[in-house]
Amino acid sequence: MSRLLAPLPQQPEDQILKLMRLYAEDARPGKIDLGVGVYRNAQGQTPVMRAVKAAEQQLWEAQQTKGYTGLTGDPGFHQAMTGLVLGDPFDRTRVAAAASVGGTGALHTAAELIRAANPQARIWLPDPTWPNHAPIVDHVGLARRGYRYFDAATGAADPSAMLEDLSATGPGDVVLLHGCCHNPTGADLALPDWQALAELLARTGATPLIDLAYLGFGDGIEADAAGTRLLATALPEVLIAASCSKNFGLYRERAGVLLTVTPDAKARARVQENLAALNRMNFSFPPDHGARLVSMILDDPALRADWQDELDGMRAGITGLRQQLAAALRDRSGSDRFGFLADNRGMFSRLGASPEQVEALRRDHAVYMVGDSRMNIAGLTPQDVPRLAEAILDAGI
Repeated sequence: MSRLLAPLPQQPEDQILKLMRLYAEDARPGKIDLGVGVYRNAQGQTPVMRAVKAAEQQLWEAQQTKGYTGLTGDPGFHQAMTGLVLGDPFDRTRVAAAASVGGTGALHTAAELIRAANPQARIWLPDPTWPNHAPIVDHVGLARRGYRYFDAATGAADPSAMLEDLSATGPGDVVLLHGCCHNPTGADLALPDWQALAELLARTGATPLIDLAYLGFGDGIEADAAGTRLLATALPEVLIAASCSKNFGLYRERAGVLLTVTPDAKARARVQENLAALNRMNFSFPPDHGARLVSMILDDPALRADWQDELDGMRAGITGLRQQLAAALRDRSGSDRFGFLADNRGMFSRLGASPEQVEALRRDHAVYMVGDSRMNIAGLTPQDVPRLAEAILDAGI
């Protein structure tokens, strides 16, 4: 008798999940986890933010129903996130929105929306980029191209190479960009680079898709959103997949949104109808709990101020760890070749180690990072920094 599921292929083990398993099985004291991309405080915990706890208490006392929201989620969440991402002066009649299952769900919805509009669209991905970008594009059946983004020699972005490659884009193409805190490198574009990019995309007719997973973790909300806002103001169409996992600490609540900037209100209505149809096919109604907490925090001045204060502290902690690690490596090596660690932004940096050196860090020093040497700086504690610096140099990096 034939079996329906027997032909399914064996899936390769996810490298980050494998790293998590190896870390959990490692009994050595003082092991350091720089692999999993979650924020941790100085005590090594991923805390529930104060404003989230306060909002949850208010919601528990006031909420009278667990009935469905609309197909694209609560309009209040759309408005709150539009204001956070694009700023209050932005013309909101141009913005279609759909709540999603986290930022990943927003990216998947964006890819499906692109395919529905133009099955021949090409998605241009930066090299390197978050490992899940390419599988999402492939899964929905869209073609993809790559463009240069990162200069491994300097540990910084390479805007000249990026613009040179993207000059080959055209109408119908989509360029995926990291809004801030580039994952996996931490190397961000400066505002003049965003301006040059806007001018290039206006000439070629390509549409940007911005992955905004770490808003507030780089240089603050306003600075981190500046590039996204510049493109949204300069171009007729922009897609923005925004996540609330990191900046609100709502990892398990899966709160995200796809914001679609359109040329005018008529186009917005058509896009909104398509977003509702896609949500209906994928999961009917999106989850609301995390989204509701976000809108409560952003709409309440006291909660928002407390959230902003805690987020600023989280960002300052990561920046401080970057500076400490760069200084420790400089002091021990007599070289400033790791100075880029202090200049990068957000949770991640790519160390520039070979896979063999990464394995040596794990084997000899109980230091865990992804094979391409991406480090989650937020996985460090201040006490870890001296030992990590010594381990990096001992591994010959």
